[in-house]
Amino acid sequence: MLATLTIKNYALIDHLQVRFSEGFTTITGETGAGKSILLGGLSLVLGKRADLSSIKNSEEKCVIEASFKIENYQLEDFFKESDLDFEKQTIIRREILPSGKSRAFINDTPVTLDVLSQLGVQLIDIHSQHQTLQLTDNDFQFKVIDAVASNEKVLEKYTQKLTQYHQIKKELKKLIDFQQEADKEYDYNSFLLQELEAANLKEGMLEELEATYEKLNNVEEISESISHAQQILGEEQIGTLSGLNELKTIFNKLSHFGVSYKELYSRVQSALIELDDIHVEIQRLEEGLEADPQQLEEVNNKLQLIYSLQKKHHVLEISELLAVQKELAEKVSKTESLESDIKERQLELLKQEEELDAIAKTIRTNREKAIPALKKHLEAVLKELGMGNAQFKIDLEATSKYFSNGKDELHFLFSANKGGSFNELRKVASGGELSRIMLAIKSLLAQYMHLPTIMFDEIDTGVSGEISNKMGEIMQQMSKTMQVFTITHLPQVAAKGDAQFKVFKEDNQGVTASQMKELSEEERVREIAEMLGGKEVSDAATAHAKELLLKKN
Repeated sequence: MLATLTIKNYALIDHLQVRFSEGFTTITGETGAGKSILLGGLSLVLGKRADLSSIKNSEEKCVIEASFKIENYQLEDFFKESDLDFEKQTIIRREILPSGKSRAFINDTPVTLDVLSQLGVQLIDIHSQHQTLQLTDNDFQFKVIDAVASNEKVLEKYTQKLTQYHQIKKELKKLIDFQQEADKEYDYNSFLLQELEAANLKEGMLEELEATYEKLNNVEEISESISHAQQILGEEQIGTLSGLNELKTIFNKLSHFGVSYKELYSRVQSALIELDDIHVEIQRLEEGLEADPQQLEEVNNKLQLIYSLQKKHHVLEISELLAVQKELAEKVSKTESLESDIKERQLELLKQEEELDAIAKTIRTNREKAIPALKKHLEAVLKELGMGNAQFKIDLEATSKYFSNGKDELHFLFSANKGGSFNELRKVASGGELSRIMLAIKSLLAQYMHLPTIMFDEIDTGVSGEISNKMGEIMQQMSKTMQVFTITHLPQVAAKGDAQFKVFKEDNQGVTASQMKELSEEERVREIAEMLGGKEVSDAATAHAKELLLKKN
């Protein structure tokens, strides 16, 4: 429930702080006193977008703060999901800075307007004349029927399943679209892939092939050079190895004459070992040299194929060709598996449709059972509100479409007069009739939706006498299970409140400001008497006011 409301520097309000209690609270005041300002401030703290023009003093910030007792409203999960501290008495604050920037806080934690709005709708239902138009909205009509039908849990299940259904449907469409495009490219991609696979590409093979080609293409020149090198090293008389062997013998004899000769001997010996190894390697190369025109042609053909593939795919390295090959393989494989993937998704979709149909059928059955009770309740309440001939015709029509709340279309028709034809509410119900219908619906929803607080803004406009008395009784009855506020001009309604607040204007040093105060029992008598007979309060009006207040219980 709404426990306190503080408003600073908003519209005509300098500073206002009020405390509220449980039950039924009525708010009265002359036209233009600022009752709508109160609603506007409360709407801001519940997440409505701010308007800089609403600041009274443009040099100071506007602050609106409301505290709510929420321990019995099962909001712990919302606070946890929103990363907020849960407090039994939660404080919501909204600040509008002179710069126009707006800030919102829940228990002193900054939040976005979206989070604020999500919490706000779970705390207060503000019923304005604008909201009365919701009656003509098909979604609201479904909401009423589903509340009476206790469809909340089954609708949650339906919504979850519908989300899965749309996801699978989206994936299926994506696969089908991909298949249509892939089919056009499949043959070409397959050809390119086969061409690359036939090349049997491997990392480093280009360098190996180019080296082999150079070797085979220049075998005579290489052979001559190798033979010459062999002669330099291995000639018995003048070969390098022969000379080094002589040096080795010389310094071996001199090594015992000093360290320097011994070191030279060691170095000559090391050089001899290395050159001997070089000689063996040269012999091996010489033995492996052989002209092979057929292999040269094969290597050249392979090289030309690789060069051609590189040019075709606009790459320079074998690794890049292998990446292209992998990508093509994936495309071809995916195209080949698309048909089975599509069939799999189609089967999944059929399964989802079967499950959705079963849930939608349950929703529809519950609605069909609830409609007679809803119709009976509304007509009975409207009869008490002076609309004895009011009738509803509520029909469900099964469809093949999956809507957000089932597979039904709803026809919510109304006739205000006996023998009159049924038509849509927006076409046949007047503003006063819509207000009374909305009150009847809200009184019913209060039994099913357990909304903590509801605030009616002049829902009794256009009615008087016994009808207004009955409207007050309905709101009074609602207040036994929830906190109810109503802004009213009718004394019969105002007197029904457990508490009554008056909104009024006062002038202070030439500045007009709106104020709000809770009335004492004596002040209530005076206020209601004025509502009955005007500023000049007569004894009869006072007596009538006292009588109305006595009847509230």
